[in-house]
Amino acid sequence: MNSKKLWCICGITGMVTATVLLAACSKQVPLTAAPPAQASVLTLRPAAVMIADDLPGRVAAVRTAEIRPQVGGIIQRRLFEQGAEIRAGQALFQINTAPLQADVDLAAAALQRAEAAHARARVHASRLAPLLETEAISRQVFDDAASQRDQAAAEVAQARATLSRRRLELKFATVDAPIAGRIDQAQVTEGALVTPNDSSPMARIQQIDRVYIDVRQSASALDGLRDELSSKKSGASGVEGLPATLLRTSGEPYAMTGRILFSGINVDAGTGEVLVRILADNPQRQLLPGMFVRARVPRVTYSDALLVPQQAVARADGKAQVWVVDGHNKARSVHIELGELFQGQYIIRRGLAAGQRVVVEGRERLAEGADVAIRAWSPPASANLAVR
Repeated sequence: MNSKKLWCICGITGMVTATVLLAACSKQVPLTAAPPAQASVLTLRPAAVMIADDLPGRVAAVRTAEIRPQVGGIIQRRLFEQGAEIRAGQALFQINTAPLQADVDLAAAALQRAEAAHARARVHASRLAPLLETEAISRQVFDDAASQRDQAAAEVAQARATLSRRRLELKFATVDAPIAGRIDQAQVTEGALVTPNDSSPMARIQQIDRVYIDVRQSASALDGLRDELSSKKSGASGVEGLPATLLRTSGEPYAMTGRILFSGINVDAGTGEVLVRILADNPQRQLLPGMFVRARVPRVTYSDALLVPQQAVARADGKAQVWVVDGHNKARSVHIELGELFQGQYIIRRGLAAGQRVVVEGRERLAEGADVAIRAWSPPASANLAVR
């Protein structure tokens, strides 16, 4: 085959191939639409939320009584078991009564002597009265007799009071418990000499069926705490009833619940804190004076708060924003104002309303006005969030 024939065949083949390619390119190939972005959403529902602070505190007895003698003497007996529960009026110590009984007898004899002198002066004055009427004696003699009678009556009253005092001192020889509670160890033993002027007590009783827990709260949270206290008062009785949870060192709550009584009026200049006192029932004596516990003190309560998980919130230009999905499953961004962080969720102050659907997961794939394929968001079961 010569070169001219070969060129003709190749040219015809090339023209056919180009024609086929042009025909194929002239046909339009349809484009496949991108699927909507996947996102997990949370539908906002109002919820009651209490923001609280966990504060360290020290336990103190509701009442403490130091046992001191009202009379001096030698301790003869101790009448209680150390560390036992004591009832009010129970005898605790017995002081030697012999010197006190002698004082009682002496005072009784002085009273008899005064009564005898008074009787003699009264008879003497009554005998002079008829003589004064007949002017057998002068007025001065009768007035002196009447004065001696009245003085003798006063001495009788004084002797009677002295006897009562001596009898009272004899009664004080038995030292009784002024309050009910748990008594600690005795500071004196049998044979010890005690006086009312002793610097140390004989023993100490602490009422611990109810105890105080004193904690210190930041002064910046004081306004909210006062608002909560005023809202919880019981009206006519005026009892403050804002509850507070008491926590063990492990973080587990005690069975008893305390109630906040008041807050101090002075702010510590060094720490900026005020004193908050909590009253708690302690029937099992689990809390002992001097113990350190933690108290969960409410700071503010919201009756219908809207909560958004922390991971749903983004920040742009210093402002917080979230993605929401409208009724047509379209995404749009919304600027919001955040409140406190509660158990890993922000309280929303402004920008959202109940019933709106907020994107929690998948917001990085969203664009303004884009279609969204939604599914309900569930918090992780392993989350172990604490109140702050």
